[in-house]
Amino acid sequence: MGKNDDRAGVSDEEWARFMEQAAAGSGEAPKEPSARARMVTERLREERRRGQEPPGWRTGPAWQEMQGRGRRKRRLKAFAAVVLIAGLALIAVRPELVIDRLTGKAQARTDARTAAPLPAESVRPTAAPEELYPDMPTLKEPFRGSPAAQWADGAAGIELPEATAVGSMTKAQVADALTKVRTFLITANLDPATLRGERPAGALELLDTKLEGVSEHLEQSLTAPSAEKDPLNLFSRANPAELKPVGDVVKVRGRMWLAEGEHPGQAQVLTDYTFVYPFVKAKPGADQVERTIVRRTATFAIADPRKWQATPGKLRLVTYNVDIGNSACDRYDGFLHPAFDDDPVTGPTPSGTPVDPYDRSKELAAPGSDAGCGTVSRS
Repeated sequence: MGKNDDRAGVSDEEWARFMEQAAAGSGEAPKEPSARARMVTERLREERRRGQEPPGWRTGPAWQEMQGRGRRKRRLKAFAAVVLIAGLALIAVRPELVIDRLTGKAQARTDARTAAPLPAESVRPTAAPEELYPDMPTLKEPFRGSPAAQWADGAAGIELPEATAVGSMTKAQVADALTKVRTFLITANLDPATLRGERPAGALELLDTKLEGVSEHLEQSLTAPSAEKDPLNLFSRANPAELKPVGDVVKVRGRMWLAEGEHPGQAQVLTDYTFVYPFVKAKPGADQVERTIVRRTATFAIADPRKWQATPGKLRLVTYNVDIGNSACDRYDGFLHPAFDDDPVTGPTPSGTPVDPYDRSKELAAPGSDAGCGTVSRS
């Protein structure tokens, strides 16, 4: 039988074993291996000659790939466990993150931040601002939870109506009066010097001293405040030793309009504005923010000096009124006193039906009426 070097034949050992079995009367002729078996046998012989061992069934590429997938799964599980533990730790430290989402507070805050500013007020509202989700102000968001969050900032909220001639007062005279009334309101309610208790000289200088008693009364209220002469009736002031404004923004909403004077030769400028002041105690580490809401109405007049004792270019302060929400009822030192949690309980206990200080749809109580020490429904 010829020999083919390209395939594996029957070995001499197998023929010898066959001959022995045949002599003994047993055994079968050896079968020639299949082509695939011969190929595998030859490959194994070649690897052994090169000193290589074939990979075991648990160490081959397929098993290594399976091990790789297993390690990746274990890494993913470990990462998920770390994330879960970190999440639980965060919830333990700040549970409000979950509570706010469950209660809807988080969405309410987002809606408030993205709400568009309100257009300027042109007429008196017919109702109070809608109730918002109750929320506490913070140092970063002092108007959180307040309708004032959508109000104008500072002087931008005091807009002038179009000037027109009123009675015998010309358009130019009326325009000058409107500008000076706006300056008075800004100085009396928004100027940082006035807010920290300084004399509002810029506002007082705009008033006509020929109107008997007004200037003297205001000066006395600033130097010796009392229940009868309270500068808070016209000026917003806080004691810098006790209170510090949170940020430099005061929220403002209201309107200004023209009317004929009570007598010929006069024109009136009427104002109705609400100012919202956020305060914190003036001590290290203080972080409780409280808001005081002040609504003021005032009527100014200009008069024809040919008919009245009036100083040209000066304002006559005819009437003024105020309503203050969240300030002590029994203190007449000329400063605002919002209530904080750590304040001692003193003075009369607030009582009566809570009043919404943001409600601009109602007239203010007449000056001098004894409304007692009431409560506010929100601040």
